[in-house]
Amino acid sequence: MTITVFQSITLDGVVQGPGRADEDTRGGFPHGGWGNGYQDEASMRYVAEGMGSGGGLLLGHRTYRDILDHWTNTSAPNPFTQVLLTKQKYVVSRNAGTTLEYPNSTLLAGDGVARVRALGSADEKDLMILGSGELIRALHAARLVDRYVLQIHPIVLGSGTRLFGAAERADLVLGRTISTPLGVLIAEYAAR
Repeated sequence: MTITVFQSITLDGVVQGPGRADEDTRGGFPHGGWGNGYQDEASMRYVAEGMGSGGGLLLGHRTYRDILDHWTNTSAPNPFTQVLLTKQKYVVSRNAGTTLEYPNSTLLAGDGVARVRALGSADEKDLMILGSGELIRALHAARLVDRYVLQIHPIVLGSGTRLFGAAERADLVLGRTISTPLGVLIAEYAAR
């Protein structure tokens, strides 16, 4: 099993609330929606390719609710709703009583790292993590992430939750890069 992180990030490492002002206001975060205005044909095509690839999604419970609630209630046609509903979703939650409202969703209750390790030993499909910063940090610390696909936005916010927090050093190998017309750098990294 390969675990790939797919994440929008600022130049100073912030991943909190890229999509909407009310997406994640924890800690009084005032910059929600910082990623808006940076979607262009090149970045949307890349995102659609990634979402359409095989394998399932691995999500923290908060991200699962936020992403699916948002995209299933978006009236305009978009390339994400159908994919999000049909892909297998593994949802990490500390609470065994967590209810999952959407089809093809499997709860991984308890210790996220242990539950994801168990998925790997069960020969599950490749998994992509969207959002889910806390889960990413835990899996990164346990050396369970194989690839990082980062959409690096030309923005410095100065505050907000950062992707790696106070993580230990990890050397990554740059694979492919794409520069979009609006200045977003899409960088694919492999863990060593």
